[in-house]
Amino acid sequence: GTKFSTTGPALIPDEHIDLINANVPDTDYDSPQPNFFASILPLLLPALLIIGFFVWMQRRAQGQMGNIMSIGRSRARAYSSERPGTTFNDVAGYAGVKQEVREVVDFLRYPDKFAQIGARTPKGILLVGPPGTGKTLIARAVAGEAGVPFLSVTGSDFMEMFVGVGASRVRDLFDTARKMGRAIIFIDEIDSIGRKRGAGLGGGHDEREQTLNQMLSEMDGFEASEGIVMMAATNRPDILDPALLRPGRFDRQVVVPLPEYEDRVEILKVHVKSKRLGPDVDLNVIARGTPGMSGADLANLVNEAALFAVRAGEDQVRMVHFDMARDRVLMGQRRESLVLSEKEKVLTAYHEAGHAVCASVLPNADPVHKVTILPMGMALGVTQQLPAEDRHSYDQHYLEDRLVVAMGGRIAEELVFGVVSTGANNDLVTNTELARKMVREWGMSKRIGPMAWGSQGMVFLGEDLMQTRDYSDETARVIDEEVERILREQEERCRQLLTEYRNALDLVARSLLEHETVDGAEVKRLIELSRSGQVEGGAELPPASVTPRPSDPTTEA
Repeated sequence: GTKFSTTGPALIPDEHIDLINANVPDTDYDSPQPNFFASILPLLLPALLIIGFFVWMQRRAQGQMGNIMSIGRSRARAYSSERPGTTFNDVAGYAGVKQEVREVVDFLRYPDKFAQIGARTPKGILLVGPPGTGKTLIARAVAGEAGVPFLSVTGSDFMEMFVGVGASRVRDLFDTARKMGRAIIFIDEIDSIGRKRGAGLGGGHDEREQTLNQMLSEMDGFEASEGIVMMAATNRPDILDPALLRPGRFDRQVVVPLPEYEDRVEILKVHVKSKRLGPDVDLNVIARGTPGMSGADLANLVNEAALFAVRAGEDQVRMVHFDMARDRVLMGQRRESLVLSEKEKVLTAYHEAGHAVCASVLPNADPVHKVTILPMGMALGVTQQLPAEDRHSYDQHYLEDRLVVAMGGRIAEELVFGVVSTGANNDLVTNTELARKMVREWGMSKRIGPMAWGSQGMVFLGEDLMQTRDYSDETARVIDEEVERILREQEERCRQLLTEYRNALDLVARSLLEHETVDGAEVKRLIELSRSGQVEGGAELPPASVTPRPSDPTTEA
């Protein structure tokens, strides 16, 4: 009478069922049915994997197709008028440049004022200047002041491996600008696509020239009343295509020069805002000692000074850190691992003393700022000169004194040791190039007269592929003779000068050997002491010669 359950095969034979019914009353049979999904899943899984693979392949193909179809779109970065970010207040100095581009701002702000009187603003403005002078910053400031969208693109963004992509991107760029209404299109480094057509080794149907052709067409295709202004920046305006510079396209060139003294002061004020300066820092002195530096150079100078302060463990950037940073930028990093022998140290001291004495005595030479025999950059010693004021042109007397100063190191070695070394290699190269320019380009030779021949043209412009010259062999011989005459005359002048100031040469060299670095004021003081025949302490000046010269007629000659 006990109830129990058991399991058996799904299909039981009939004789077994009869046997069970005869011996076991109240028997109930239950055959469970299998799950439909569980039974079909092994069949569906491979099919789902195959379908998923084909869907993934289709989407990938569509993505690649979309990339190919969008390759002709412009890659310009748009800056909306809601966040201009940069204004003329962020551009330090350059008052003249701001005045030039302010008309563009007024035109974009008040176009009706120009339309009433019939004035037409320039369609394109080309910013020309050395690298690092802030041309891109000025263009962004124009967009910020005008309150219009700003489309920024570089010349290299138009180039691609596919034919016609550059022209397509130019069309898309101008279409985007037209949809914005009033806008500024800025093309940085336009010389990469705006070079002269039909020049160089390429044909007339290459991708770059077709891109330039499309840009020329687009610039003629819209009127000034549409409120679209083109701005471009380059440091190579001489290689641009003439069609790009004609009136109606880039018809106004704004020169962005290296900053003057007043501009450098303003630029330094901008870059030191976030720096913790010491009480001894005088930006006027720093600006006066950094002639020829661009805005980017000044920014790097301030950053280098801050790095020197951090290395020294200071909590403020002091004047000495700016001096170290200027030496780092102008003369190179000091090579601590290079150790000079005693003989090389003496030779270097007299070499640099020769430069320093000549620069301090000559009336037209730039004043000496610092002399050191510590290895910096690729040089074993450096004589640093800083002009008293910014120079824009150089007369013949200044250039001749510059030749004498550069020869001072070599002549000092010859006077003291009787031999010359390889340390004057860079001086000779610089002097030869300067003398050749004086004869060939600047007309400072009476035999050549008022004629000038510039340097050889670049091969990529196709102007001077065979390195030909536009003067005869006889003129070339006269040029070489005049270059040699100038160099020998200044060499003799340098020899006479150092012979006269031989005691000063010894004093400066001795001071360099003792202190390793001497400033310009100390050099002048030592020269005055040598003129009086007294040294510090009232003792007589020792004999001039440190190492006797060999009495070799060949050396003397």
